[in-house]
Amino acid sequence: MPPRKRAAAGQGELPGISTTKEIQDILWKAADKLRGSMDAAQYKEFVLGLVFLKYVSDAFAERRAELAADPELAEIPEHRRAAFLEEKDEYTEKNVFWVPSTARWDYIADKAASAESGVGKLLDDAMRAVMKENPALTGVLPLIFNRDNVDQRRLKELVDLISDARFTGHGVRPARDVLGEVYEYFLERFARAEGKRAGEFYTPASVVRLLVEILEPYQGRVYDPCCGSGGMFVQATKFVVAHAGRDHSLDIAVYGQEANERTWRLAKMNLAIHGIDPKGIGARWADTFADDKWPDVKADFIMANPPFNMSEWWRKEKDKRWVYGVPPQSNANYAWLQHIVSKLGERGTAGVVLANGSMSSKQNGEGEIRSALVEADLVACMVALPGNLFRSTAIPACLWFLAKDKTPQGGKALTDRRGEVLFIDARSLGTMVDRTERLFADDDLAKVADTYHAWRGTKSAKDQGIKYEDVPGFCYSAPLAEIREHDFILTPGRYVGAAEVEDPGVEPVEKRIAGLTKDLFGHFDESARLDAVLREQLGRIR
Repeated sequence: MPPRKRAAAGQGELPGISTTKEIQDILWKAADKLRGSMDAAQYKEFVLGLVFLKYVSDAFAERRAELAADPELAEIPEHRRAAFLEEKDEYTEKNVFWVPSTARWDYIADKAASAESGVGKLLDDAMRAVMKENPALTGVLPLIFNRDNVDQRRLKELVDLISDARFTGHGVRPARDVLGEVYEYFLERFARAEGKRAGEFYTPASVVRLLVEILEPYQGRVYDPCCGSGGMFVQATKFVVAHAGRDHSLDIAVYGQEANERTWRLAKMNLAIHGIDPKGIGARWADTFADDKWPDVKADFIMANPPFNMSEWWRKEKDKRWVYGVPPQSNANYAWLQHIVSKLGERGTAGVVLANGSMSSKQNGEGEIRSALVEADLVACMVALPGNLFRSTAIPACLWFLAKDKTPQGGKALTDRRGEVLFIDARSLGTMVDRTERLFADDDLAKVADTYHAWRGTKSAKDQGIKYEDVPGFCYSAPLAEIREHDFILTPGRYVGAAEVEDPGVEPVEKRIAGLTKDLFGHFDESARLDAVLREQLGRIR
């Protein structure tokens, strides 16, 4: 592929490419050529690391341009202006990573054409330089570009293409927003490509949005004990920006943990690109059960998508988290739930994605743990999800919403829901976008979220004038006494009943069958009718 003409600084777009979506598609196709002999996990880290390096360089250049355009620069003696533009604090105080000169994309692009040892060494050296200057990124960026299994010629082609795709200069949109969308797009594409393995790092965007829209994390501490690539945190920040403005993006503080080293690196980069402090997911990856990195955190909001039905997990029987019963070694579902309860603040709420079996299983003491959680009035809402939301597994899933305080909470004037659980059956919602994947549309998300908000009496529901009422086949608020009658099985279908069907004016099926029978056998009495049927069947047997 011949080198493309470099876009002018600030132009921000490839010739003929006018949208972020087109840039995403072009970069994906180009990067896909590099797959070669890499395994999928390494390839994912390879591409996203490259996108991240381009981001930090463009964000740095964007900040540098702001400084150069500042009228106060004219007051600085000319011989000191260049030094001023290289003052590290002028960048870091604006949450912009300091990028050394040898890691800036212009330098890499210029040197790539004549690099005797290949562009891979330039990129590895750039990654090292960025990590050295930014402690929050220590050990995060991949050093895998200068390896035998990387096609250096195609790598240079990719560098040339990315050089044209400057992600600054898109009107009022900063580099962070544009690159953030590209990063999320690549995560989704890798999830589609990897199938089952994608469950280790990716939760479908519409499921994450549903959790966030229901919990409404405007401010406070947000925690995820198995954060994957950090999608919950990114969506929480987007929610705040959408509803309160960009100035409030720091109103939430994130705390997370991830057990897989490579996934932890992806999360660090994802948070950094979206302007979220990457220190929030710890200085190292670790198993949440064996090594809780945030032992003293009490969260206002918890969102999690733990591995479904995880067996052979690290367990200590006398763990102080097992307040409601010791979870079985064969399944960690109730270990995750109890760990999450232990992290909730006094008025904390949580949304957890679990396999459907968690709602009804009675094996190995799980039924007793579930009943204890319900009796403690910790379960606020159960949502049954439709199938095909998760490409990574065919296991049907549900959402658990937990709450430490179901009272009106003083000035919030919420509806008192002590002793009640809301059940929502959302299995009929969503749209199949292809043979294997279903997505929630905005209307689907709003229907479920508005129902919960109306039930709880939140400000958002009051502002819309929404009041809760049971809807047969969709939602039902059950008292604890009724849940006891169902032996603490929490499957929404047991409670919401069947949807009401309007009378279409057509004769019921039973009556139509009876009418046909009368037409056929009207001249027979009952015994004759039965005799005729028996004779017919005997004739067929012969």
